[in-house]
Amino acid sequence: MTVLGTAALVLAGLALFVLGAALGHGAARRQQEHAVDADGARALVHTLHTVALAAAPLRAGLTPDTARRAARRLRPLLGAPALALTDTAAVLAWDGAAEHHREHLTAQLTDPPRTRTFPLSCDDEDCPVRWGVLAPLTTDGRPAGALAVFAAKESAAHTRAVAAAARRLSLDLDLADLDRARVSAHQAEDRALRAQISPHFIYNSLAGIASFVRTDPERARELLQEFADFTRYSFRRGGDFTTLAEELRSIEQYLELARARFGRRLEVTLRIAPEVLPVTLPFLCLQPLVENALKHGLEESVERSVVTITAEDEGTEARVVIEDNGVGMEPARLRAILRGTAGAATGIGLRNVDRRLRRVYGDAYGLVIETGVGAGTKITLHVPKFRPGIQASPPP
Repeated sequence: MTVLGTAALVLAGLALFVLGAALGHGAARRQQEHAVDADGARALVHTLHTVALAAAPLRAGLTPDTARRAARRLRPLLGAPALALTDTAAVLAWDGAAEHHREHLTAQLTDPPRTRTFPLSCDDEDCPVRWGVLAPLTTDGRPAGALAVFAAKESAAHTRAVAAAARRLSLDLDLADLDRARVSAHQAEDRALRAQISPHFIYNSLAGIASFVRTDPERARELLQEFADFTRYSFRRGGDFTTLAEELRSIEQYLELARARFGRRLEVTLRIAPEVLPVTLPFLCLQPLVENALKHGLEESVERSVVTITAEDEGTEARVVIEDNGVGMEPARLRAILRGTAGAATGIGLRNVDRRLRRVYGDAYGLVIETGVGAGTKITLHVPKFRPGIQASPPP
């Protein structure tokens, strides 16, 4: 082999070595970068999780208890020797050292809410804090309090971190306001449903009871007891859910009072599968539907009114059907009632029950209503036998 050929082989071998080394180095570097990226992702997930845990108590609003729990979780995340949460006038919670600076922090709350730093003078040479960072907490853009974080020295990066944490806490305070608004809306719907227990019905029930006082005192006493139990259940305070058994018991009382008024004009049939009696459903969910059946049967027709109430087991759900042979209505009018465009005082009971079912269980669980002029009305609803977080309140 010539010298040139040998040199060529040597150069080729050297080139392969360098290329292999470069490839190996590149692979190693990519592996290292991948490891760094994975570590960074884990650190980010951990940080976000910690911030979420720290902010979670504030979903119940800004109180001394929620502030204490949030401060205890948030201080280690920010690496601060001391941290405090305030409302607009006072310190609600202090976590860490140097609590003797509480009055100094309270004085800072008189200034307009904005993110700022402030020095701390202290005669204690061992005090670990010399600077404080104050960042406002807001709800719906309004001042709600402040997050104060203390450190040994001023730091721009520290200030930015505190401001970011305050914005995250403010988000949970906003969510707390939304939760309260949602609860208020639910309570308003509940009051509207209770208001549907018509004063006209109550008057007629009492008038019917009075008609038996002389002719059949025992019957009057029984009806008066039914009336008392019905009103106690219907106007009870607290509890969004009840059992199907309790709801049906109230409906039986309601129908017993209606029979006292209408006598043989009212015919009621109940077909209830025993296995669905413990199923939980929204409180006062069925009574407005039965009242609707009576209204479109007895009160708008001179013929005998037949109302059938059926509750059946359908595997994971209970199926409840309330059917009457009343006057029915135009489907277009029914759609207007469910949309809330049929008039302020029309169909409130039907509409609220439909909305409550959809809100609790999802849109697939709204009322299914079949009706037509002169064809009666059939209302069907399905209720899951079990749904996490839903529990019946004890009977009154």
